[in-house]
Amino acid sequence: MIWSLLKVFIFIALIAALAYGAGLLLDTGGGIQITVAGWEVTLGPLQAVILSLMLVASLWVVLKIVGFVVAVLRFLNGDETAISRYFDRNRERKGYQALSEGLMALASGEGRVAMSRAQKAEKFLAKPELTTLLLAQAAEATGDTKRATEAYKRLLGDDKTRFVGVRGLLKQKLADGDTETALKLAEKAFAMKPKHAETQDILLKLQAEKSDWKGARATLGAKLKAGELPRDVYRRRDAVLALQEAKIVLDENASIEAREAAIEANRLSPDLIPAACMAARGLVQKGDKKGASRVLKKAWQAHPHPDLAAAFAEIEPDETPVARIKRFKLLTAIQPENEQTRLLLAELHVAAEDFPTARRSLGDIVTTHPTQRSLAIMAAIERGEGAEDSVVRAWLTRALSAPRGPQWCCDKCQAIHAQWHPICDNCGGFDTLSWREVAEIGGTSATGTELLPLIVGQKPAPVATPDIEILDAEPVDKTPN
Repeated sequence: MIWSLLKVFIFIALIAALAYGAGLLLDTGGGIQITVAGWEVTLGPLQAVILSLMLVASLWVVLKIVGFVVAVLRFLNGDETAISRYFDRNRERKGYQALSEGLMALASGEGRVAMSRAQKAEKFLAKPELTTLLLAQAAEATGDTKRATEAYKRLLGDDKTRFVGVRGLLKQKLADGDTETALKLAEKAFAMKPKHAETQDILLKLQAEKSDWKGARATLGAKLKAGELPRDVYRRRDAVLALQEAKIVLDENASIEAREAAIEANRLSPDLIPAACMAARGLVQKGDKKGASRVLKKAWQAHPHPDLAAAFAEIEPDETPVARIKRFKLLTAIQPENEQTRLLLAELHVAAEDFPTARRSLGDIVTTHPTQRSLAIMAAIERGEGAEDSVVRAWLTRALSAPRGPQWCCDKCQAIHAQWHPICDNCGGFDTLSWREVAEIGGTSATGTELLPLIVGQKPAPVATPDIEILDAEPVDKTPN
């Protein structure tokens, strides 16, 4: 509405300017005198301007007529397409001009202008691979998804534009949340251009969301061949996919294949904690306890983690606390100064009722890096050594408000997960979870209820911390009756 009103004002202003200019020319004295073959013509200023404009227009008409005559002469001389080319040049000039204006309007965010220019270009140009694509993108810019879909479908009819049409429809389905259709379109686009990086990423994400781990590994291999992925990153992510593939097979009760897939995942990336745990459990089921120990030792050397300790405990589930301490030296001797190692040793000695050694193993962690786990272990040590209930409650009160320590956290959106997953439940990122500490948000811990039995004065549970459950013995309650 405003634009229409503005155009009216501009038109009126131009008419007024022309009228004012004509009035000035009429009021101007003098003129132009032309003498030809004895004829003498005197023109005023306004008449001279009009005559100049008529001469320019006549010259343009003469050039057009000459061009048409030349085209007719070529046609009579045997050039059958001369006349059609003459008219096509005019159409192409208008079409390419409209196409250029449409692209500029689209880049400027003027969707409606781009739409009108696209329709004009489509009228004059026989280039559907250009005009239809501009029409589709202009329709998307204006929110006309129906017309955009129709345009992309027309692109499917030509081999040169089929990929562009599939890609356009794929993005529309992704925007609509139709992941089923989007996956099929992504597979088609990948089959047409397997080296297209964007298509690879979209297909990999959709396959991971649909738990198609075998297909995702094939797509990942294509990314490696195309040079879109460093080999070390490929090995890591392929291990992630192999692990998930193993879990699927395990859910189908095919334990042999599950073990093989998990072991393959661990071979590809030995420091991948879930793969190492799963591979170790598979080897234990197979009866290869030494192999399970080797797998967990290698993973612990790369990255000590409570899940690895829990899997290591499952190798000999019925051993005594003292025997467990002796066997766990295979792990604890690898990185003795690591915080996870010291916490693990403290837990093991609490289970064996050796509270002084547990205190020495814990060291100054409760002061230098207090976490829920370390403070809960300290509370168990105090209870085992017969400290007053007020002392135990003081440690547990600190534990309730202390940081949780390292957790599975998404590097992309910072969402916290209780367990490792290949796909972030919050942002959908692939292989973005890492075991690290995150910025704490004030408030009571969600896991604080696990410490309530000690707070109210009941006998502590066999496991002193909520992180791993590998301790069998209970601390001795030495509190006087």
